[in-house]
Amino acid sequence: MKIQRYKHESEYSYTLGMSLTIELLVKRPQDVSQVFISSSIEKNKSFEYLEQLCKDSGIPMETNDKIFNLLSAKGNCFVIAVFSKYECMLNDKDHLVLVNPADAGNLGTIIRTAVGFNIKNLVIIAPAVDIFDPKTIRASMGAVFHIDFTYYESFKEYRKQYSSHFCYSFIFSELSVPIKEVSFKQPYSLIFGNEASGLPEEFSSLEKGQAVVIPHNTEIDSLNLPIAVGIALYTADKDERASR
Repeated sequence: MKIQRYKHESEYSYTLGMSLTIELLVKRPQDVSQVFISSSIEKNKSFEYLEQLCKDSGIPMETNDKIFNLLSAKGNCFVIAVFSKYECMLNDKDHLVLVNPADAGNLGTIIRTAVGFNIKNLVIIAPAVDIFDPKTIRASMGAVFHIDFTYYESFKEYRKQYSSHFCYSFIFSELSVPIKEVSFKQPYSLIFGNEASGLPEEFSSLEKGQAVVIPHNTEIDSLNLPIAVGIALYTADKDERASR
């Protein structure tokens, strides 16, 4: 395999860092083809764990500083794994739906937050950022390997497959209800729009749905997308937390 900088059309991607690579090796060792280490790596307990994971799965480790010069501009990266892209199957539990997300860092942050609040099904409506972009993977801190995700060409296509989910569209409209007044019915789909444009107006009146707003003061025009998603996930999960 010729190692080159990541491209969307590539059949493989990379984890750039020790913790990300360990998460990958724990969750999806079958997809890993190679692990590279820097000659400057500290051979501590984390390294020993990494080495054992590779040994257990028969994954070759190689010291190769040229790979780091090619793939990682940051000087604090000492481990890189090469893995094949893969497809996932969603289940019928609660979903997080992102319509046209455009920022890799935001997507990674959202994935990490979703995993923290027990949402393991991610729906991405195209056009959208690439979940396999190493920037997304790094921002997720490896949480991306704990979720199932599927891209859809349209929300209509997604809705046709999961018509039983109750839809909560986070949008400011006359039909929107403040989030603190919402009792989330399961299985639900929490729906968010693009960082810049939000959701189109038609999402305010979906069949079997409710438009929701997160109130804030007038000193800002909107919340950052990862923050808004975090508030929604925390609020929707409150009943589950109370029973745990």
